[in-house]
Amino acid sequence: MTTALTPGRVAALLGLLVAGALTGAAGWLVVDLWFPSGLLLALLALCGVFLAGRIAVGAGPGVGAGAAGWFLSYVVLSLPRPEGDFLLGSSGIGMYAYLLGGSAAAVICATMRGSAQGPDPAAKSRG
Repeated sequence: MTTALTPGRVAALLGLLVAGALTGAAGWLVVDLWFPSGLLLALLALCGVFLAGRIAVGAGPGVGAGAAGWFLSYVVLSLPRPEGDFLLGSSGIGMYAYLLGGSAAAVICATMRGSAQGPDPAAKSRG
């Protein structure tokens, strides 16, 4: 990370962590409720949180905070309860697709190059 951690940046990262956790929990519910279209809706919401983190913080750690919150909610909701059942269980492929698609969206948003970093300096020297 090239920029310093200011109190505003830390607050933004914590907010993105919470937004990622809420989006992850809502996505889990939507994927189980409406499988094909719910999966697309949940992945689009994750992309929105990840892109908002990238724009708000201006670098990859914004995406990482949202992804950490999303994955934390994914793990917490998939743990068995003391009674022996699951809070939200999925027997289909939807949850695996949600996990793989969310991970791919986080990696894409974290590694993309956009206006947050400015123009490519190598492009100026080429043309």
